[in-house]
Amino acid sequence: MRIIVTGTQGQLVTALRERATDAAEIVALGRPLLDLLNRDGLRAALFDARGDVIVNAAAYTAVDKAEQEEELAFRVNGEGAGHVAEAAAELGVPLIHFSTDYVFDGSAPRPYREDDATAPLGAYGRSKLEGERRVAALCPNSVILRTAWVYSPFGVNFVRTMLRLGETREEVGVVADQLGNPTSALDLADAALAVAARLRQDGAPQLRGVFHMTGAGEACWADVAEAIFARATEHGRRAVRVRRIATADFPTPARRPANSRLDNAELSHVYCVALPDWRRSLAACVDRLLAGPTDRGA
Repeated sequence: MRIIVTGTQGQLVTALRERATDAAEIVALGRPLLDLLNRDGLRAALFDARGDVIVNAAAYTAVDKAEQEEELAFRVNGEGAGHVAEAAAELGVPLIHFSTDYVFDGSAPRPYREDDATAPLGAYGRSKLEGERRVAALCPNSVILRTAWVYSPFGVNFVRTMLRLGETREEVGVVADQLGNPTSALDLADAALAVAARLRQDGAPQLRGVFHMTGAGEACWADVAEAIFARATEHGRRAVRVRRIATADFPTPARRPANSRLDNAELSHVYCVALPDWRRSLAACVDRLLAGPTDRGA
């Protein structure tokens, strides 16, 4: 199975390259060969790549900066996603498109299901929702996977930031009133590869549509930070205290959902795919980062 992935530097594409087995070849395409905003160039690149499945992992991901660059965010995450969807439909191959928990406003008292009403709080979420709409309209042979709170041993993410801060600080203030599902990019890659294989083999309509895909279990950011520092002490790092703060104590240009939890039951029911508990995967990530240099995706 030949999987064409848009983007070359992100956590997900790096994880896909690492997790791919002999049964899956990952071909990552990025600029200048593939630019989401260049419709004709993107189409040509995807046609030349001749994939069995396309994974759209490229996106504008600067959540706070998007408040000042909403037009650019919409061009990349909305129009760009539409360009990929058009090409996939013309090629007649399945498309896996990654989206986000930020399409919800966080006001629900429970984890969000796929059919819950969307109401993004900021420009980034609005741009990603526009991408979902275009993918669904232009490529029926597609799966939209919403995920959240992604981390990995490579790239820029919360785990690596906490470990870096822990080198020089005895205490770190971390938000404790936002709930979500910490998700390993490596676990995401494993699950996406399973979904891709199924899509290629089975044209059943129930395999298409929107699905939630996050790590099992829930936490607030302060919980995650405490788990990171606790694991780090097992590697000989000094103890770091976590000071639990409110979102209001750490203002950002973009508003974050207070509840980012996603319900993964539909993914489990339809695909028989479930990601591991976040604590287990987080421990493995910290172990790897503190074992030596692994930054291939930064």
